[in-house]
Amino acid sequence: MEPTAQQLFDSALHLPDAERAELAARLIESLDSQIDEDLDVAWDAEIRSRLNELDSGKVATIPWAEARRMIMGGQHGPSTD
Repeated sequence: MEPTAQQLFDSALHLPDAERAELAARLIESLDSQIDEDLDVAWDAEIRSRLNELDSGKVATIPWAEARRMIMGGQHGPSTD
């Protein structure tokens, strides 16, 4: 008898974080039947652009706790307190 999706999910939750991330990435990748080269090029350009903005000081990073607070609380920018 093959395990159900729920059983696989429950088992996967017990894996270390890195292994769960790898599994998730592989599952998502398995859904892509074709590689869109234009999309890869666009993402590469976006990543380079964002790295350049960080390196030049045009933008700054914020701690994850602050980003999460912004996401969960609906804030539109870092707090100024």
